[in-house]
Amino acid sequence: MTVYGYVRVSTREQNEDRQLIALAQFHIPDENLYVDKLSGKDFKRPAYRKLMRRLKPDDVLIVKSIDRLGRNYKEIMEQWRIITKEKRADIKVLDTPLLDTTYCKDLLGTFIADLVLAVMSYTAQMERENIRQRQAEGIAAAKAKGKKFGRPEVQMPEDFDTLYELWCEGEITLTEFAELCEVSRGTMYNYLRREKGFGGAGFHED
Repeated sequence: MTVYGYVRVSTREQNEDRQLIALAQFHIPDENLYVDKLSGKDFKRPAYRKLMRRLKPDDVLIVKSIDRLGRNYKEIMEQWRIITKEKRADIKVLDTPLLDTTYCKDLLGTFIADLVLAVMSYTAQMERENIRQRQAEGIAAAKAKGKKFGRPEVQMPEDFDTLYELWCEGEITLTEFAELCEVSRGTMYNYLRREKGFGGAGFHED
């Protein structure tokens, strides 16, 4: 029997120490600890895939909570089936003692673990969908109040059209055009490409 630990955080900026501390009590060797810094929307994660390739019958996989394994209800259920049925390994979820296939392997124990898993994984997905819905509603409400998202719009001076004609006629360079409008050369280039349709091989910068 080999014990493995799996840790996941959603972004590279998040800290995985809390999960590692929880797993420390099991004295898992460093080479058996797998960490992904990716979203839990699916199981296409490099560390998780490496772990699955190593997992053998009677091995034990330990995670702190079910949502560290993933947030997609159907995929969590499928991965649980693959680990416990196909690979015949065990799973221990620290935050949910009933999700521990090493504790009771009889029919009732398996039934309880499967039932709790269904409820927990469904709850994890619903929480994720509720967060996305609240974010969408918040953005919609902010837009309704006139709030704009993304980079602020570039404000050009009143004599922009006159300067624009001079640039089109080759009287001034793009750099001079940008300086007269008090914006950077790159900002001017992007503005002309977005607002005037300039770009490509026919676009003259100077």
